[in-house]
Order: sequence, then C-alpha cells, then structure tokens
Amino acid sequence: MSTCTAAPPRLYEGYLLDLDGTVYLGDELLPGAGEVITRLREAGRQTLFLSNNPTRDPRMYAEKLTRLGLPTAPSHVVNPVVTMVDWLRREAPGASVFVIGEPPLQRAVVEAGIRTTTKASEVDVVVASYDRGFDYAKLQVAFDAIWQHGRARLVTTNPDAYCPMPGGRGEPDAAAIVAAIEASTGATCEVNVGKPSPVMLHAALRVLGLPASECLMVGDRLYTDIAMALDAGVDSALVLTGETSTSMLQEVAAERQPTHVLRGLGELWPEVRGHRDD
Repeated sequence: MSTCTAAPPRLYEGYLLDLDGTVYLGDELLPGAGEVITRLREAGRQTLFLSNNPTRDPRMYAEKLTRLGLPTAPSHVVNPVVTMVDWLRREAPGASVFVIGEPPLQRAVVEAGIRTTTKASEVDVVVASYDRGFDYAKLQVAFDAIWQHGRARLVTTNPDAYCPMPGGRGEPDAAAIVAAIEASTGATCEVNVGKPSPVMLHAALRVLGLPASECLMVGDRLYTDIAMALDAGVDSALVLTGETSTSMLQEVAAERQPTHVLRGLGELWPEVRGHRDD
C-alpha cells in the first residue's frame, strides 16, 4: 500500500484526539498541534482528548493542556477513570467494588457514590488497573472474591501490557495485574473500558453529543486508536509522530487501515493539503 499522507478533505464536527504521541510528547506540544487545534475550535468544531492512562484524572490532563497553551476543561478529557465510573454506574448499579488502582481512580469511584470494599465476601466487581502499589494482599482479596466466594466479576480499565516511560523505559501496566488475577482464579476479564474497546469511544461520543459519522478519531497507535475507531464505525486519522512507523502501517491488512494518514497533527486542517472547507 502507499504510505503517502492524505489529509481529510473536509472538516468534521467533532475531533477525538489521542494525547501522548499525537498532541504532545512529554511536556511539549508536537509541531502544528497547538495551531490546528486552536483553528478547529475557532471554526466551531468540538475537540475531545482521549487517553488510556488511568493514573491521572481529567483535571490533571486539562491542567497540563492548559499549561501547554491549549485551554481545556476537565469535561473535555476522557480516560479510563471516566469510562470505568461510567461503566459501573450503567452496568453494575448498586455493586460493591474492590478497586486495584492508583489514587485518581480510587478517588473518582468514591466521589461517584459507588460503594467500595476490601471485604472479599462483599465484592461484586473487581476493578483491575495500573497500580504501583499492587501487592499480595490485594491479589488475595481479588482471589477470594472471585474464586473463594465465586461472586465477583473481573473488569479492567485498560488492556495495556506496559506503560512507555521517558528515556525508552517502561512499567508493567494493567494487563500484568489482570494476568495475575486470571492465572490464580481461572477467571477471564469480562470488560475493558479503555482503548481499543468501543466502550471508550461511545463514551466520548456521548460527551460530544454527536453521531459517529460526524467525528474523526486521531491517534498514533494502530492497535488502540485506529482499531477502536474502526470497530465503532468512526473515521480515523493516523499520525506518524508516535508509535507507528510507515513499515508497521504496510503490514496492516487493507480492511484495518486508517481512513487518513498524516505526517503530524498539523496536517489535520484540510487547507494544508490544498482543500477548502466550503
């Protein structure tokens, strides 16, 4: 297949934007990102930011984006902290939940009025997430709730095996904790509320109040950002500023290709490629 870039020929009503590798790298906006997002907003288009990182809440992301020159309200950020609370309210109302996760997730669940417990005999749902404080005691509660008492469901915030860190290193992510619980209990994780699950994208569409046909998902990862868009019926744009290289793109089957391929977010505006939005 050709890997030449092709910007969208029109403006969409809503833009769903991945963050790390798409909008910024570390503490710096990627070239053209600030300008194109500002221009989209000035044209009356909605922008919503998506992340698979459950160690921060929307307020933290909004503060970072604002600091980088993109004023953003917490309501315009969706990550697994948001989607997990949303899923628990919708799919497990009244459930008692044991949360294995970082403080932002723990705090969001409690603030949403969802009952939490560490008593295995009372647990209805075990939420397994990225947790740098994960230990044998937490594994024991999950084990007892799922295997010993046979009552709890296992769900996760995100399916990532590791979390990339500055300097090329990484840390084990939520999938490692899910794997430990699955291995010891024989259970299978029932639900993922992060990319590439359509659960996250549908939550984002509800925030925007727009149909899938009027939105564009923009991200740097084929197997999360682009796969999620494909499975939810949303147009997608892959940017080559993050994880995905042109050689990786060539290995993907035709039916799993993004709608558009961009060298960077700065090419998102149609006029950059010689198009006009009439």
